[in-house]
Amino acid sequence: MITSLAKMIISSPLTTMAQSASTQVAVETTMKAIGRPGFILIDNNIDPDTKKYAVAKEFLYQATCLLLYMTLVVPLFKEGAFKIGPKLFKDHAADFAKFKSANDYYKYRKYADKPFESDRVVNNKIDRLFNADLRKELKTKENPNLYTRVKGTIEAGNILGSVLGLAILAPQVSHAIIHPCLRALGMEEKKSAKAKAKIDTKA
Repeated sequence: MITSLAKMIISSPLTTMAQSASTQVAVETTMKAIGRPGFILIDNNIDPDTKKYAVAKEFLYQATCLLLYMTLVVPLFKEGAFKIGPKLFKDHAADFAKFKSANDYYKYRKYADKPFESDRVVNNKIDRLFNADLRKELKTKENPNLYTRVKGTIEAGNILGSVLGLAILAPQVSHAIIHPCLRALGMEEKKSAKAKAKIDTKA
């Protein structure tokens, strides 16, 4: 059992996932969306109504962050970095040109990380997915070129997107979503016109 677990941990797909900034952030945010509300639920020192409100608000916030990150931040910054890469690193422009997109690079990297004695040499998918240069790297070299400058550029875009998206954009968007949702669930009352007027006067 221990041997099987060790093989799984060092397997190429899991290693590739662990090295991806976007995957790490997505997994972390998913765990927060589950773990934080769960921690609040098991705390018996909190008033039941307060507990329900806190759980709903925390879950909605983390879910909004995850949705925003996966639908906007990852595609925009990852692909954006890949497109800008050849202009920033002109000496490596030919490396970027071998791939159609950032996702195309990750497909290549998945096969490149496989041991040479695996199905890399006779795998027909490689013939369909990649151009002649990349096929040669994968099928004839024990240690194919990993194009680390391409990977580094993409990951830099992921990290920048994570910082800007989760630290700046997500809180602003979540405020516009969370409170209407809480009101729809009956967990938050609408501010009366009188209360709004009072707040405006104080402002």
